[in-house]
Amino acid sequence: MNIINAIINLVNNPVTQLIHNEPGSNRANNLGGALEEYVQDLFADSFDLSGKERNEAISRTFSYLGNSSNPPDALIRGGDAIEVKKISTDGASLSLNSSYPKHTIFASSPMISNACRTAETWTEKDIIYVVGVVDSEKNNLRRLCMVYGLDYCASDEYYSHIKNKIKEGVERIPGIEFEETRELGRVERVDPLGVTYFRVRGMWGIKNPWTVFEYIYPYNSYKDSKFDFMCIINDKKWDTLKSKNELIELKKCKKYLNIENVRIKNPDNPALLEDAKLITFKLLRGDL
Repeated sequence: MNIINAIINLVNNPVTQLIHNEPGSNRANNLGGALEEYVQDLFADSFDLSGKERNEAISRTFSYLGNSSNPPDALIRGGDAIEVKKISTDGASLSLNSSYPKHTIFASSPMISNACRTAETWTEKDIIYVVGVVDSEKNNLRRLCMVYGLDYCASDEYYSHIKNKIKEGVERIPGIEFEETRELGRVERVDPLGVTYFRVRGMWGIKNPWTVFEYIYPYNSYKDSKFDFMCIINDKKWDTLKSKNELIELKKCKKYLNIENVRIKNPDNPALLEDAKLITFKLLRGDL
């Protein structure tokens, strides 16, 4: 399974109602979990399966399913990593908390869990950011986007450089006792009793893909649709993906499915433009 299979499943089965199977009191978290389950179903083609059958399909498709504390949210067996993000409005940014944006993801990263690191044999994976705009009142998925970190955010060195510079600056403050930590800093013995500590944490965020790629997919393209899907895949990645011919054939019989050749800015050097595919699909009001 890969991103192309997920798009085919979306077009053939455009479910937009989110349902979360786990009980809980936090509505926002429940919707986030429902979106993650929806994305799992897209990749595993498990929308209409019973609980047992769905579990088997999920297990065949993914080697790892994560948690909210450690990226990524999933690893496709022998394929890409997936990070799912929910926002409530078209213009909202993505909150990444202490984990900066990922160009790709490495098994050696201290930010991933050991379960993720050992789920299969891997060193580096491309990561797909899957972003959904969710109507919290009706549990409806209004927009969905899939974009590779390769096309969306800069290389690791840009983020780690600024993180390390800030960390070094904090640790140079004289007269303060620091504890070794993965965060930007932890100051021990703040008070006379020496019982209080102070944590210095990074809170990363990034503009959502619709905002970042507005220059190739402007707001007017989807403002009147009830559901809208956008995906960007650079041509180098596109050429490696199976099932793309099936998607091209599907385009011939799906009126609102489009595959367009575009040029996108290189995240490390915006002066360079790279060839990519813009894949879009929408449902008009009355189609649902």
